[in-house]
Amino acid sequence: MRRIPATVVVLGLVSLLNDVASDMIAPLLPLFLATTLGAGAAAIGLIEGVAEATASLLKLWSGRLGDRGLGHKRLAVAGYTLSNALRPLIGLATAWPVVLVLRFGDRVGKGLRTSPRDALLALSVPDNIRGRAFGLHRSMDHAGAMLGPLVASALLAWGLGLRDVFLASVVPGLLAVAVLAVGVREVRRPAPATLPPLRWSRLPRRLRGLVLAAGGLSLAAVPDAFLVLWLSRDGVSTHWIPLLWALAHGVKALVALPMGRLSDRLGRLPVLIGGWGMRAALLAAMPWFVGRTPEVVALFMLYAAAAASTEGAERALIGDIADPASRGTAFGLYHMLVGLLALPGALWFGTVWQSVNMQTAFSLSAVLTLAATALFARQARRAQAHWADTGG
Repeated sequence: MRRIPATVVVLGLVSLLNDVASDMIAPLLPLFLATTLGAGAAAIGLIEGVAEATASLLKLWSGRLGDRGLGHKRLAVAGYTLSNALRPLIGLATAWPVVLVLRFGDRVGKGLRTSPRDALLALSVPDNIRGRAFGLHRSMDHAGAMLGPLVASALLAWGLGLRDVFLASVVPGLLAVAVLAVGVREVRRPAPATLPPLRWSRLPRRLRGLVLAAGGLSLAAVPDAFLVLWLSRDGVSTHWIPLLWALAHGVKALVALPMGRLSDRLGRLPVLIGGWGMRAALLAAMPWFVGRTPEVVALFMLYAAAAASTEGAERALIGDIADPASRGTAFGLYHMLVGLLALPGALWFGTVWQSVNMQTAFSLSAVLTLAATALFARQARRAQAHWADTGG
């Protein structure tokens, strides 16, 4: 078995440290906005909407900049530095518009780093272990997302306030930047003088299928806030929710690596279709368990496992299909569409929940997830038939 390159391990450690820093703040930010700064629900929604839209739009641009020769590592370092310089300053904010500006800057950093980082990772490994490499990276990312809330809870129990916890997040954040700057080398490759125009029709068929399916899944997905609401409605006490959230990321960390490795052995398509199908089945079942806490917690953990089971295979498949000279662009397109469609996805889900009922919202999400899976399977079969007819 081939060893995972050091670059993959270092990038995983960078994501772990960055997620510790980020998730020391993320679960507490709505509470801080509402109780400390007096922000209403509309303001909180505006902050998160602007933040995610900003990151999504920049991911395509940063991926193409990396492909043009600016350097994937340089962009990743800039993105991580910007986020970890601005994010802790939320602890000094005295009004919610200040948080809006800081979250905007934080997400600019995320938009700058995500696609170049994934391209750097894809370029660092051979095809036959790419699923394993992305699976390891996602596992370490989720490990950081698990540790962040636990570190924040420990600091709060130690007597620190919310502002102090936010400011303390600068420590793991700056460590992430230092590890990336020192521990990762830019992958040397000849950069094309000019990239081909970014046209949908010129993308490989299977890449188009994956991007459309991933966007459809994002449109169909249940937003995190509604999963928390579902947990609280079904009898889970409020003080248990942060711990369950950390445990869910622990489950994701355990699942992502072996499923990424499985995609190297069985192929990307069986892992993707199986994982997405499991998500649809769980979404259909989740709203019907009311007041049965053990079953609700079990379903929540299974959903976390299903969501993580396809993360490595999705990214590895992009690395497999995309032209090595334009992998940053391919990852940027993928991340941009997933992020942009999450916004209308959250709006339709919340509207159906409020105007009809919770069961209908979850059931519709399950149907849309199955539709996205079927779309991808169809596109993948057509692509495989095309390759067979043309000899690859």
